[in-house]
Amino acid sequence: MEKTFAIIKPRAVKEGHVDDIVAMIKADGFTVDCMETITITQEQAQELYVEHKERPFFGEMVETMTASPVVVMQLSKEGAVKAWRDLMGATNPAEAEAGTVRAKFGKSIGENATHGSDSLQSAERELGIFFKNCK
Repeated sequence: MEKTFAIIKPRAVKEGHVDDIVAMIKADGFTVDCMETITITQEQAQELYVEHKERPFFGEMVETMTASPVVVMQLSKEGAVKAWRDLMGATNPAEAEAGTVRAKFGKSIGENATHGSDSLQSAERELGIFFKNCK
């Protein structure tokens, strides 16, 4: 069973979409192994988005992700990484297919409701940042 990492981002949490997003995840056949509402530290956000550290939006991304609570999850399913990315939809909610999480709950590229690992290697690294003891 493949595992991936997911975040319900601050704006989606503030707007009360957590239950709806989790319901979509479960309806798509995922198992939610671990789930926690946390406020991400600056260090965690910088580590999570390390591949973007040289980009001009890095500081704003870190600031947005640490400003208020998020929901972090470990999801399991056959082909979990691709399946979660498909369910999330395109990064830009305006380009996301109807029925995807980002089409339904995203506001903009920067406030697109969710994060998901883009590879098995990223999933392993990202899960290690937030879930040391999740099986």
